[in-house]
Amino acid sequence: MNITYPYGYQSTNVVDTGVWAIVSLLVALCAGIVLYFTFLNPKNGEHYTGTTKKIYDFLSFKVMSLETILKICYLVVAIYITISSFSLISTSFIEFLLVLFLGNIVVRLIFEGSLLILMIHKELVEVNSKLSKDKKPKEEK
Repeated sequence: MNITYPYGYQSTNVVDTGVWAIVSLLVALCAGIVLYFTFLNPKNGEHYTGTTKKIYDFLSFKVMSLETILKICYLVVAIYITISSFSLISTSFIEFLLVLFLGNIVVRLIFEGSLLILMIHKELVEVNSKLSKDKKPKEEK
């Protein structure tokens, strides 16, 4: 759809969208750099409290939300496989049982593997923080 402007200037929705995308990218780039060096500066993190502290922890990835998202996704996928497997009863009872049981087992193993990686990460962070606390007194002596 062409829009006619006075003085012979014409614009299309594609051009307008492209310009808006470039402007959005530049604004996001500038805002991201400014936020990183001001708000997310590790020196400032200790001074925040309340909601500002929660926002700081979220934006600096101190709070991981992937575990909760994975658990919700697992429930949705498992329920979907279970419900959709009942559509196979009329065609093949064996396929119904295979999808019902093996489908849920495979999905469970995939999500458990994903959560296992996250748990390993949490434990490594905890061990690393304990080791760094143990090193500080030794270095000061």
